[in-house]
Amino acid sequence: MSEAGEHTASVASSDHEHEAPKYMLIWLYLFILTVAEVGVALLDVLPKWVIVVSLLAMAVWKAVLVAMYYMHLKFEPSRLRLVAVAPLPAVAIMIIVIMMEYVL
Repeated sequence: MSEAGEHTASVASSDHEHEAPKYMLIWLYLFILTVAEVGVALLDVLPKWVIVVSLLAMAVWKAVLVAMYYMHLKFEPSRLRLVAVAPLPAVAIMIIVIMMEYVL
């Protein structure tokens, strides 16, 4: 490899260096959230809307953890994050519309 090629390779590798994700810790968080979801789903003392909102919040948090660490979005440029986040308003609208069908 030429000197220019070596310099380009070293610059490219230094731009993308980051701490390795702690996969086991993230897995533990996901496991704890899953156990909490099952616990909340089995509770009969809470109003139904509290259970639904709690389960949705935990599901969103789990999705964020998976996207940021297992899909490596945490270490990507911000414009790639924008591509991943752009459809979320449409998803939120669809969820609200579907939930309104059952309420009304």
